[in-house]
Amino acid sequence: MQQFEDLLQAVRNMENDFEKFYTKGQAAAGTRLRKGLSQMRKDAQTLRKSIQELKVQRKANK
Repeated sequence: MQQFEDLLQAVRNMENDFEKFYTKGQAAAGTRLRKGLSQMRKDAQTLRKSIQELKVQRKANK
């Protein structure tokens, strides 16, 4: 559950940069967004793997 909360927090942390990029046109904010989204993709992939492993483990225990 902590990994999910971490993903939500990452989105919240990028909110200011979304506003700066889309509303104010700041290019540097776009760079920070891309970096943050890239990290989120990695974190999401790790979460997907752990979910799959837990699913397989639960199925094996039945």
